[in-house]
Amino acid sequence: MHIPKIALPIISCLWMLVSSVHAAAAAKSETRCGWFDNPTPGNVWLHDRDGEWTIAIQGEYEAQGDWPRFNDSQWMSVNRSYGYGCACIKAVVNTMTRQIVSISSANARPLSACRKDPALKEPEG
Repeated sequence: MHIPKIALPIISCLWMLVSSVHAAAAAKSETRCGWFDNPTPGNVWLHDRDGEWTIAIQGEYEAQGDWPRFNDSQWMSVNRSYGYGCACIKAVVNTMTRQIVSISSANARPLSACRKDPALKEPEG
């Protein structure tokens, strides 16, 4: 197949436009609320109404940004200092890999906020 020389710059521009629109859509922040589950060192997930989102896997992956800070009444301790709490996280996510890419803000919530939501299943302790 022969592509005229004049078409190549047009195709290139269209490809860059499509790529930049896709990248911009992928980089949109969203707020996700649910169970912030940290059962073992370096392993963290957020379980919300859409399912499980990976925040960190020890030695493999960790989202950029600060995790929520919980006080004693907001944290269910399991396995010493590990456990889970209820949180809302504003983050850039990758919906294909179900990973949280970067966290711009993270706020702990009362445990009752997640317990009252019928779409959320409390992690096992």
